[in-house]
Amino acid sequence: MSRMVERDDSDTQPVGRRFRQWTPPDLPWLRRRIVPPPDVTAEEIASRDIAEQEIFEEAIEEVQLRTVADWEFRFRAWRLAGLGLLLVLVLVVTMSRLLVGGPPSVAQLREQAGVDSWTTLNIGVKDDQYGVAYFDPGAGEKWSGFDIDIAYMIAEDLGFRRDDVRFYGLESEDRARMQATDAKGKRVPVQLVIASYSVTDKRKAEGVHFSAPYLHTEQSVITLSGHSPVSALEDLEDQRVCTLSTSTSQSALTLAGAHVSRKNRVRDCFAELDKRNIDAVSTDAAILAGWKHKFPDKYVHWDLGLENVERWGVNVGDNAALETLVNLTLYRSYADPADDRWELAYQRNLQSEIDKEKPVPIAEGMQPRVERPDVRHLPWEDPLG
Repeated sequence: MSRMVERDDSDTQPVGRRFRQWTPPDLPWLRRRIVPPPDVTAEEIASRDIAEQEIFEEAIEEVQLRTVADWEFRFRAWRLAGLGLLLVLVLVVTMSRLLVGGPPSVAQLREQAGVDSWTTLNIGVKDDQYGVAYFDPGAGEKWSGFDIDIAYMIAEDLGFRRDDVRFYGLESEDRARMQATDAKGKRVPVQLVIASYSVTDKRKAEGVHFSAPYLHTEQSVITLSGHSPVSALEDLEDQRVCTLSTSTSQSALTLAGAHVSRKNRVRDCFAELDKRNIDAVSTDAAILAGWKHKFPDKYVHWDLGLENVERWGVNVGDNAALETLVNLTLYRSYADPADDRWELAYQRNLQSEIDKEKPVPIAEGMQPRVERPDVRHLPWEDPLG
């Protein structure tokens, strides 16, 4: 008879695969809520929920920040690429304009003006205006004055030495015709006229081609010492006044009721004044100041207080390329702090003529503003020199 054997369950092992309860990774946004044991209080549960929510929000914020950073990086990359493309296009257009089209270069302007074919530079100037343009035959035939210094400045930039510059005296009515007279009385055509020549719309309409203004002055009056004071044009009513022919001073004197006579040279007016054939001489203050400075006891210089400005310019004739070259010199003189040629000319010729006891405005002490001429320069070239 068989005997039943009792089985000890403690020694047996389960058959088949052993199963374990799966627990998700410890990720804040995937963590499952585990039912708390009965002894956990409501405050602890709420505190844990808040902590889990904060962790979840921080994870979302981090993802958002990474997205924004990635967008900013892409934007900067595209912007940098666009800027590079723009620079390339600008460079291509600039080089095309410089090498193919656009304004002329200095070399082209010189060729168009004919400057390189001139062995000398003939300039028409006044010869009887102390401090402006004066020829002294007794001092080695020396030329001096503000206009003379401006002429040398322009000639230098055109490539002419002082020995290559020829000055010829001319009368007022010859300034538009650009015809001067040499020492033998022979008519001489000139390339430039720098002769206290005021720029006006009327003269430009008549065909005079001016450069940019190089000096601003005003109309004034000179009388012999002992003359009654003159403070306005009206004080010259019924007075005999001499001025230069084609001068801008004539119309104002006529409107004031003066009896106006005209001469081609200012020295002829002063000759009449010395003979007392006239009562006064009226023209630009920069011209009269030289005569007052030369003969301080003989004459009295009067300020009329006029608002009209006389703007002196260079007559370049029918030569547009030469006009641009002259304007380039005036622009360099105006814009370049290291270029003091204009200032030295003013101090030497005009500033020195101001009467310290009875100062009368002569001319503005600053060079008139000059716009930059439209001249082609390569990127590595200096437009100021």
